[in-house]
Amino acid sequence: MVQAVVFDLFGTLLQIGERRHPFRQLMQHLRLRGRAPRSDDARKLMTHNLGLAGAASFFNARMSHSELASLETDLFIELASIRLFDDTLGSLTQLKDAGLKLAVCSNLAAPYAIPAKLLLPGLDVYSWSFEVGAIKPEPAIYHQVIDQLGCDASAIAMIGDTLEADALGPARQGMQGHHLQRNGIIADPGFTSLADFAEFILQ
Repeated sequence: MVQAVVFDLFGTLLQIGERRHPFRQLMQHLRLRGRAPRSDDARKLMTHNLGLAGAASFFNARMSHSELASLETDLFIELASIRLFDDTLGSLTQLKDAGLKLAVCSNLAAPYAIPAKLLLPGLDVYSWSFEVGAIKPEPAIYHQVIDQLGCDASAIAMIGDTLEADALGPARQGMQGHHLQRNGIIADPGFTSLADFAEFILQ
């Protein structure tokens, strides 16, 4: 019996209306100045509690005030464009009214947690990669969610739009993993909407 549900964040509960990719722009700035990309760059951005200016300092990016201000503007525009999917609130309310605990577990840079908590208040657990120091599908981030929810792993279902991170990874830690495919094309067992997923969980 499912006692708690864990959701991925972007692509699952939330969507970005106007993508500016400010952190990607920062890394492009570094490449143009001769720094070779490294395989763990994205992981570092998502496992440290850094704003955009902090990330620039962390990677020793020598940027002018105007260059950094331009990236900060793009970040602000992107954050302001974040919205709930149409089926998010209804599905969360349905599950919460049934007595289930609700959590989010997301790989993201720190600034994106601010609109997430404003749009999704009152969840039982918020598990951010930049606070945990691990990213999905690393076991540590799932274990943090399991511990915070206080349920057996087998009683926790997780859903998200990335098969490895949100379905297979949780399943390896004893959780029930489900793949959300909002494009409507089911390439493997999964769901095309959160509404369908909520109905399945509450059967």
